[in-house]
Amino acid sequence: MRVACLQMRSGVSIDANLQTLSELVAQAAGEGARYVQSPEMTSILERNPKRLFSQIGPDRDNPTFTVAARLAREHGIWLHLGSVAVDLENGRAANRAALFSPAGERVASYDKMHMFDVDLDGGESWRESAVYQPGARSVTVDAGEFRLGLSICYDLRFPHLYRHQAKAGVQILTCPAAFTRQTGEAHWHALLRARAIENGAFVIAAAQGGEHEDGRTTYGHSLIVNPWGEIIAELGHDEPGVLTADLDLSQVERARSKIPSLKSDTGFAVENIEVETARAGSKTA
Repeated sequence: MRVACLQMRSGVSIDANLQTLSELVAQAAGEGARYVQSPEMTSILERNPKRLFSQIGPDRDNPTFTVAARLAREHGIWLHLGSVAVDLENGRAANRAALFSPAGERVASYDKMHMFDVDLDGGESWRESAVYQPGARSVTVDAGEFRLGLSICYDLRFPHLYRHQAKAGVQILTCPAAFTRQTGEAHWHALLRARAIENGAFVIAAAQGGEHEDGRTTYGHSLIVNPWGEIIAELGHDEPGVLTADLDLSQVERARSKIPSLKSDTGFAVENIEVETARAGSKTA
């Protein structure tokens, strides 16, 4: 099965971003991809909350979902929108992924659960929880020819999510992202390979890349990793583009049979031991 990642540099205009999405989807489908994934925040990257809410709308009749449904149907592909900002109409937004079938039907949605609230070196600081409401459920999809697990960006640092999905039979883990350049250079490759190795699954991760209109810089380097942890395809830069790879899903079962960690996984209790240090000057026998 041929799959594709769309690497984008989304700006502050939804119309412009959807035009780019349409062009990249057409390119990926033209190269034979049957599953196409776009990055986190496909339709807009905007740090300013006031400007963000002036552009986005609620889930119903959302133009990004409408365009995605049409593209999936026209090209006969599974189209995975890495995520879209959706107005929840309660003063908060959702960071929402959506999967569309080749018939143009939205078959699954997932709201990012883990909020990127961090303080990095050089004064770089992010507080996603100030704008976005976290989701509360893991989502897996049985699409017939493959079983998919949904996640978004910062979720990557929470391995129990992917373990749950792998135990549910997922063959392809996904992590569309807008990793910062700083965190991407440090951890992007290592974390994606680790999730693949731990779970004996393919990992597909479409990325945002480059300097964006809202002032942020993202890492790019969209990746596809096989169940043995090998990178089988990478866009080794931060420019927009299309990345494709052919997946042999039988590799999942082969990797899991070699190292059956999913079957070997057991529950356990945690024992915390507090050791009282010897008093100063005390003598021991």
